[in-house]
Amino acid sequence: MILLALKEYYDRKAAEGLIAQDGWIKGGIDFLIELDYEGTPLNVIDLREPVGRKKIPHPFDLPNIGNQALKHSNSGKDANLLWDNSGFVFGLGDKGNIRLQSMIEAIDKWIGQTTDIGVNAVRNFLQKGLENRDHFNPVLNHSEYGELFKEGKVKVSFRVLQTDYKIIFNSPTVVNALKKMINQNAPDSVVGTCLVTGEEKVAIEATHPVTKGVWGAQTAGACIVSFNKDAFNSYAKTQSYNAPISKVVASQYGKALNALLDSSRQCIHIGDASTVFWSKKESAFESDFSFFFKEPEKDNPDAGTERIKALFDSVNTGSYMEDDGDDQFYILGLAPNAARISIRFWQVGTISEFASRIRQYFDDFTIVKSQNEPEYYSIWRILVNIATQDKSENIPPNLAGDFMRSILNGTPYPTTLMQAVLRRIRSDTEKRVKPVRAALIKAYLNRYYRFYPNKNYKEVRMELDASQTSVGYQLGRLFAALEKIQEEANPGINATIRERFYGSACAAPVTVYPNLLRLKNHHLAKIENKGRVVNFERLLGEIMGNLNGFPAHLNLHEQGLFAIGYYHQRQDFFATKNND
Repeated sequence: MILLALKEYYDRKAAEGLIAQDGWIKGGIDFLIELDYEGTPLNVIDLREPVGRKKIPHPFDLPNIGNQALKHSNSGKDANLLWDNSGFVFGLGDKGNIRLQSMIEAIDKWIGQTTDIGVNAVRNFLQKGLENRDHFNPVLNHSEYGELFKEGKVKVSFRVLQTDYKIIFNSPTVVNALKKMINQNAPDSVVGTCLVTGEEKVAIEATHPVTKGVWGAQTAGACIVSFNKDAFNSYAKTQSYNAPISKVVASQYGKALNALLDSSRQCIHIGDASTVFWSKKESAFESDFSFFFKEPEKDNPDAGTERIKALFDSVNTGSYMEDDGDDQFYILGLAPNAARISIRFWQVGTISEFASRIRQYFDDFTIVKSQNEPEYYSIWRILVNIATQDKSENIPPNLAGDFMRSILNGTPYPTTLMQAVLRRIRSDTEKRVKPVRAALIKAYLNRYYRFYPNKNYKEVRMELDASQTSVGYQLGRLFAALEKIQEEANPGINATIRERFYGSACAAPVTVYPNLLRLKNHHLAKIENKGRVVNFERLLGEIMGNLNGFPAHLNLHEQGLFAIGYYHQRQDFFATKNND
């Protein structure tokens, strides 16, 4: 299903001319070497384009004669056709002769004898360099680019002045050779039925193309279909013949997946999961999906908010903007796993279904907060606030994927999420219950009891609810009130009861509250404004009226309600001050 959906995406993009055709691959070339028809280097052309402080290669559709276009082995015998890095083109390093010979053999194998003066000029250039490296000196000793070539990393191809095409692989000879390659099965090909398309008697791919761009995976790329150990084989089949997929389809799904991972609009990284998404037909939802979850852009911070509001508006139409709500939408989460890539999650649904679930996610997170807080929280901001020291690298890897899956499925959030936020509140003595943490607890609890109804549970509102039936919630309010009394009795105090007693008050109330209530009398006596004292005593009486003693301990959900009660009451104190 995943590979079929990726192949369909390839077909869609190929029809629009936005992805490389079969036999070609999207890539970049840094330099062109101009040759005469005898293969003598005449000039070096820098194709790189400045982007910020960097220079990036000029994009081309490059000949793809195998998996090596994406990944070199260490053999040095897997050169590309008429283009490669300068280590291959100039035969640099210990395997220099092998690399140069491989460049020549690639031309002989895929093009053969030809009258094309451009292809012959490149072959002459390589052959002369193989026999005598001084032939390359005009390029390797180039005053401006020579050192770059000697590093062996920049991508190089050729231009021959006597031809009409700007780069060597635009030659009709090369184009026809690649067409012939696609339509012919190699003599040693294994023929079978493709599991993706059902086509019969097609050449089966032995090793699938690598996927690049997954965070944490090998920089050279990794595979999502791979049989690299004997234990994975069956029926005496080896490699990917165990899951037969045609060479054409393997190439196509590989290009589609790499294109998605390379797209800033159709790929987001959450925790250790790289998530790509696409719709069966072109849609605005596909373009805007990342805005629902990522941090606002610095140059246009309102862009995400505008799209989320458009999402809320879609509830009236059943579709997102001008999209057909019934169009199919796909979401694929990938995570590194040694030399392979694991599928963290795979979601299929209609645009309308996903739009509805994402709206619910934002609804659940609404909570009273100051104007300085973002209107909507990105997933990164939520997760980083439950990570140790509020650092991205400390986000639990599996938690990000589980959280995302719950949002997209519309199911309860993982219990580990609740445990993590409560643990973070207890350990963060300075800020404790931030708005984003309170919003997360509210979202977790309301969603949980929506799926597992309990007549004793009263849904948490976005602001203070004095009639909330939860003991934990009322105890949280009481703790906030006692803290406020202490602050007003001792203006400028460095540390309050929050720093010393929050953890105990939340987990084991009976051990803390009797002492705090005695301490409260001392604090009230120090407040000079007697009207203020009366208001505090009235508030304490209201809260205590909702309690029947102090429980020995609070369970996980009640501890969450304690945090929200504390947060709501604190926010209400601020609102009262503003009204004054």
